[in-house]
Amino acid sequence: MTPEQITLVKESWEKVKPISEQAAELFYGRLFELNPDLQSLFSGDMEEQGKKLMTTITLAVTSLDRLDAILPALQSLGKKHSAEYEVPDSSYATVGEALIWTLDKGLGEAFTDDVKKAWLLTYATLSEAMLSGTESAA
Repeated sequence: MTPEQITLVKESWEKVKPISEQAAELFYGRLFELNPDLQSLFSGDMEEQGKKLMTTITLAVTSLDRLDAILPALQSLGKKHSAEYEVPDSSYATVGEALIWTLDKGLGEAFTDDVKKAWLLTYATLSEAMLSGTESAA
C-alpha cells in the first residue's frame, strides 16, 4: 500500500467512527443478506459483536503503516476464526463485499474511486494475513 492509500483509508475511517453503531448494523445486515448461512456463526449479542468489529477495524486501520507489527495478531485472529468459530475461508470474500458496501453507504460521496481502491487493497491485505493463520489451524 502506498502512503497515500493508507492516508485515504485512515481519513475515511475517521468519518465512519462517529456512526460506528449504524455502520455495524449495515455491515451485518448486508453480510447476512449476501449469505444467510453466516448468521448461524453468531449466537451472541449483535450490538456487542458490532462494537468488537468496529474496534478491530479501528486497530487495523491505525496500524496500516506498520503491518509487520500486527501480522502475528492478524494470523492469530484468522486461526481463531477458523478453529474456534468455524468460519469458512470462503466467507472472507463475502465479508469484504459487505464491508465495501457498508463504506459506500456510510461515506456517500466521500467514498470516491480512490478511497474504494485503497479499502479494497486494505481488505485484501488484512484478509490474506488472517487466512495465512488458518493454514496452521487446519
